[in-house]
Amino acid sequence: MRISKAWVSVIAKEIIEELIAKKLIELKVTKDAAVKQLDEIMLFELTAEDRLNEEVRELLKKYDRDIEKGRMDYRKLFELTKQKLTKERNLIL
Repeated sequence: MRISKAWVSVIAKEIIEELIAKKLIELKVTKDAAVKQLDEIMLFELTAEDRLNEEVRELLKKYDRDIEKGRMDYRKLFELTKQKLTKERNLIL
């Protein structure tokens, strides 16, 4: 994740306040609840790449022996696997 988690809450609050000020949204919940929900959504989206990286690491564990023996380049395998999963899942990172 490229943004500090502390900043996500601040940004979420600013977004909600701006949308309310411009009368683009009308809340059916409290402002705090809307900010919390947006915060959670933003964190989930911002950590998508972290979750994908962890999944790639888990997938590559079965090739540990070949990687250790120098038969396979871990970085190259990691990038290729990550690209493949990103394309298959239509992710934007």
